[in-house]
Amino acid sequence: MSIEEKLIERSGLKCELCASKGSLSVYKVPPVGEIIADRCIYLCDTCLHQIENPDDMDTNHWRCLNDSMWSEESVVQVMSWRMLTRLRGEGWPQDLLDMMYLDDEVLSWAKATGEGEEAPLVEKHLDSTGVELASGDSVVLIKDLNVKGAGFTAKRGTPVRRISLVADNPDQISGKINGQQIIILTKFVKKS
Repeated sequence: MSIEEKLIERSGLKCELCASKGSLSVYKVPPVGEIIADRCIYLCDTCLHQIENPDDMDTNHWRCLNDSMWSEESVVQVMSWRMLTRLRGEGWPQDLLDMMYLDDEVLSWAKATGEGEEAPLVEKHLDSTGVELASGDSVVLIKDLNVKGAGFTAKRGTPVRRISLVADNPDQISGKINGQQIIILTKFVKKS
C-alpha cells in the first residue's frame, strides 16, 4: 500500500487539519527523514499554502485546530502545535496551546524546525527623539558636554559622524569629537 493510500484510509478523504474535502495532497512533515505515512499528513490546498507561506495566513481558517489538536495521530498533533505556535499572538491559539499535551518525543519533533523558539530580545540604540541609531550614522549633540579627561567641552550642535554602537549598552554610542574618541549617552544626541 502506498503512502497516499495509507493517508486516504487514515484521513477518510479529508484534510487532517481542517477536515476539508477539497483538493488534497501528501505533505511530508519536516524535518524529513524516512518517508513513511507516520511522517506525512494529508492536507487541503488552503492549509498547505498557508503552512508554506506564513505571510498569507488567514487566522480564522486555523480555528479548525481546536479539533485537530486532539487527534490520536502524532503527525497531526505536531502540525497543530506548530500552527498554533505561529498564531499564538492572536490570543485564542495560546489558550489552545495551554490545553494541549504532547509527550516529550512528539514535542521535540514539533520543535525540531525551530517553531516556538523566542527570538532573542535585542535592545535598540535610540536617540533623544526615539529614532533608532545604527553604526555609521551621523548625530548632532543636543547639549553641551564636558568631556572628562580630554579638557574640552563639546558644544551643542557639534556633529559626530560615523558613530559606533556600544554593544553591551544601548544607552551609549562611540564617536570622535575634536579628534578624540569618546563615549556619548544616546539621550544627548539627535540623528541627523
